[in-house]
Amino acid sequence: MKLSKRGEYALRALIDLGIASAFGRPMLQISELAAKEKLPVKFLEQIFTQLKAGGYIESKRGKLGGYSLSKRMNRIKFGAVIRLIDGPLAPIQCVSLTSYARCTCPDEAHCGLRMLMFDVRNAIAKILDRHTLADIVEITLRKMRRDKVVPPFAARPFDLQHLLATAPARFRLKPTTVNRKRITAARR
Repeated sequence: MKLSKRGEYALRALIDLGIASAFGRPMLQISELAAKEKLPVKFLEQIFTQLKAGGYIESKRGKLGGYSLSKRMNRIKFGAVIRLIDGPLAPIQCVSLTSYARCTCPDEAHCGLRMLMFDVRNAIAKILDRHTLADIVEITLRKMRRDKVVPPFAARPFDLQHLLATAPARFRLKPTTVNRKRITAARR
C-alpha cells in the first residue's frame, strides 16, 4: 500500500474539518482549506467529490455555504477513507480482501512472499481500521496544546477567550502563560 497525494490530502482535509467542527465551526469554505494545505482549489474539489460520494462530507451552497462532515468523527475510520480514495490496502493483489487477483506464483498456497504480504496487509488494516477521525483530531489538538499552537480554524488571537470558554472539554486549551498573554492582549 502506498498512500497517494490524493489520499494524503483527503485525510488532511478531514482532519481540518474535524478540528474546525470541534471548535464550533462545522462549515468551512474550500478556499480556506486549500489555503491552509497550500493546494489548488480545483484539486481539492476533485477530492471532495470523492469524499462526498463516499458519505464522509456534505456541502451547502451559497454565501454561508461550504463543506462539513456528514458523519460523527468517531464513525469515520481512516482505513475506509483510504480504501475509498486509493483502493485496497494490500501491497500485492493476491492478498487483497476487496480486489483479489491471482498472482504469477505457481503455488500460491505455499508462496512465502504471499504469506509475508498477507501479514503486512493485516497489520496495516488493523491500525488504519482502528483509528477514527476523532482519535486523530484529539491527538493533533493535544500536541498543539502542548506546543502552545493555536489550532487552525479554531481561533484568532482575539477569539482565544471565547475558544477557551466554548471548546469541548477534551479539546480545551489549558490557560498557559502564552495563552494568558494572548487573552490579555485580546481584551485591550
